[in-house]
Amino acid sequence: MRPRILLPHSLLFIVAMLCIGHASAQVLPNYALFNAKGGKVSHKRMLQTLAAADVVLFGELHNNSIAHWLQLEVARELAMRGNLVLGAEMIEADDQATLDAYLRGEIDQAAFDTLARLWKNHPTDYAPLVELAKARKLPFVACNVPRRYARAVNRGGFEALDTVPTDQRRFIAPLPIAFDPTLPGYVKMLAMLGDHATPNTVKAQALKDATMAHFILKHLPTTGRFLHFNGSFHSDYHEGIYWYLKRARPDLQVVTIATITSDQLKKLPAENLGQADIILCVDADVPGSY
Repeated sequence: MRPRILLPHSLLFIVAMLCIGHASAQVLPNYALFNAKGGKVSHKRMLQTLAAADVVLFGELHNNSIAHWLQLEVARELAMRGNLVLGAEMIEADDQATLDAYLRGEIDQAAFDTLARLWKNHPTDYAPLVELAKARKLPFVACNVPRRYARAVNRGGFEALDTVPTDQRRFIAPLPIAFDPTLPGYVKMLAMLGDHATPNTVKAQALKDATMAHFILKHLPTTGRFLHFNGSFHSDYHEGIYWYLKRARPDLQVVTIATITSDQLKKLPAENLGQADIILCVDADVPGSY
């Protein structure tokens, strides 16, 4: 048997601290949370803020794995804090019946995948949210406008919606669609797309924003909250969906989350100040989900 070596308490403390320091040096943060002014926000504080809202608009970068993980964590936490309704840009309104059939267990995953027009990254990024809703018996609302109507507006403006059959209008926001082309987000979108865009391009975007806001309001619980998942551009700087929600219900407490990537997590980049109430800043080196 090897002799047992006894160390003085002071030396034991130093060795322990060195071990802790070495271990912590191997753990690198991959995200940070900030408020609109750039102050750091704890996970606990974020959840308190979200729990006080009527509507949470969780803006994501569609291929950001950290955002998808945090969406699921937030959904789990809020589900334990009262009534919760989930909704998403990623499922279109005319697939609601199919989604409901899956949530009730009337069709299996293969049928759901076949019958609904799901995004390519649904299995990795959105299926966990749907499965949470199924397991917890939470409503999940397909909030986006059917893409055929967005394409029609992109080609022919809002006038293209005049020909939509009456029985199909339940899948879009009530006509006429309110629209403010001077909102900075829409102006920026046109500038970014350059020659590839027309004024109708942002009208199609507005149709999506208006329709998502419409279905959020339609399914908003009397008590509790609505947690909606959308691309950040649809709610950044309190525009898009947020603008339509507050236009219809100025009293509504809406909290927005935006997702960005950065080479550093110590400080919120100046260009992202005010982008949302809570800003999820993800290390740019984190691999995307696709």
